[in-house]
Formats: sequence, structure tokens, C-alpha cells
Amino acid sequence: MNHYQVIKRPILTEKSGYLADELNRYTFEVDRRATKQMVREAVERIFEVEVVRVNIINVPGKTRRWGRHIGQTSEWRKAVVTLAPGDTISFFEGV
Repeated sequence: MNHYQVIKRPILTEKSGYLADELNRYTFEVDRRATKQMVREAVERIFEVEVVRVNIINVPGKTRRWGRHIGQTSEWRKAVVTLAPGDTISFFEGV
């Protein structure tokens, strides 16, 4: 799997902004088949930083209504990546 296929997109929320600013942890949506080692290697290669720790969370799909129709949102996988002190990822700054 390509490094750019492992990481789908960054998660930009209030909580992820706090984690990035205060604790040097960055949150990404990753491929459902991705392992911790794959996420570590992808982040290190794409952003040229040193990864200290990777935590992965499986987010379950939820039941939603669209008018009178009931459906299910997709399941997805989230990775919280802790970087070494002094390393940052630039597009998270100022969010």
C-alpha cells in the first residue's frame, strides 16, 4: 500500500487542534487496513518528522435518518500520532 493511500486526510476539530498545540499529537483518518507500523512509516516519509507513538481507533458507523429513510454511515479508522519534541506538521498550525 502506498504511503498516500494509508493516510486519507487530517482530522481538524477543536479537540485535535488542542492535541496538536499542547501535546504534539496529530490526528488522521487512515485506511481501514492500515497498521500502526504502516501509519508510522507513512507519516515519517510524507512529513519528514520522527514519530514516537501511534494510537489507532476504529470508529463504528452510526444509524442516521434522511427524511423517512434510515441508513448507516461508514465505519472508519482514526490514528493519533505523537511526534518527537521539536517536530511539527505545518498545516495543523493556526487552526
